[in-house]
Amino acid sequence: MYNIFIDGKEGTTGLQIYDRLSVRGDINLITLPEDLRKDIDARRECLNKADISFLCLPDAAAVEAVSLVSNPNAAIIDASTAHRTNPDWVYGLPEIEPGRRQMIKNSKRVANPGCYATGFITLVAPLVKGGVVGEDYPFACHALSGYSGAGKKGIAQYESDERSFELDSPRHYALGLKHKHLPEMVRECGLKNPPVFSPIICDYYAGMCVAVPLHVALMAKKYSAEDIRKYFKEYYAGHKFIKIVEGEDIPSYLPSNKIVGSNMLEIYVSGNESQIMLFSVFDNLGKGASGAAVQNMNIMLGLDEGTFLV
Repeated sequence: MYNIFIDGKEGTTGLQIYDRLSVRGDINLITLPEDLRKDIDARRECLNKADISFLCLPDAAAVEAVSLVSNPNAAIIDASTAHRTNPDWVYGLPEIEPGRRQMIKNSKRVANPGCYATGFITLVAPLVKGGVVGEDYPFACHALSGYSGAGKKGIAQYESDERSFELDSPRHYALGLKHKHLPEMVRECGLKNPPVFSPIICDYYAGMCVAVPLHVALMAKKYSAEDIRKYFKEYYAGHKFIKIVEGEDIPSYLPSNKIVGSNMLEIYVSGNESQIMLFSVFDNLGKGASGAAVQNMNIMLGLDEGTFLV
């Protein structure tokens, strides 16, 4: 029986992790009564008692939580942005390179990836690592997300009976081309410059589609969409939560919410002789957040990483 603590269980990611773990017979969930939820001493005790603690907190609070841990055997999976580019932490995307899964297993400090970052990195990192494109390639990225990614306040805004009519429409944001996921996207892909990143929040609850266009003329050599699809299939061979969709199975319309509820990430490659489009489709609350966190926990505990995940 493993002792697990969720610090910040009231947020969207924390609640999803709790729901995923509460049905498991191999997990003892350490919980705090409501009146002690923010009590530092009570949290310190839980953080040091747990085999693994999930931090589902704002960045500053996550940093504070780490400072409370004195037990060298107490492991942490941080779902915030605070430690994703910290060299002392392992970035928790096990599929992204050989050896990463073992690094996660051996670590006591794992930074859970951001949702948009997961979609971008799974598309771009293999291309850069394999020399298909250079580290100075001028990437652009467009991404659609359900409103659950906006957190409790954003969800309440979208689900209010008195909400603005503007919420009926997809909305671009981060118009200043700064977003909290950009540093991890740059670092994990080995890029010289951040991509031009345009995230869009939409009026549906969950699901995400990240799109990255490529110009064949700017690639290392002339690749076709089929060449890139084959490369992805080889790169991600043996990884149970990443699926490369065959060309004949690419639909005319690609919905962002098609695999909500799973921990899968599907990659689509389409295009023509001069341009290629890459798409990653997944659940922003699954492989983009709580599902990824549980997958990392399973790896750290030495379990099959797919335990209680679909």
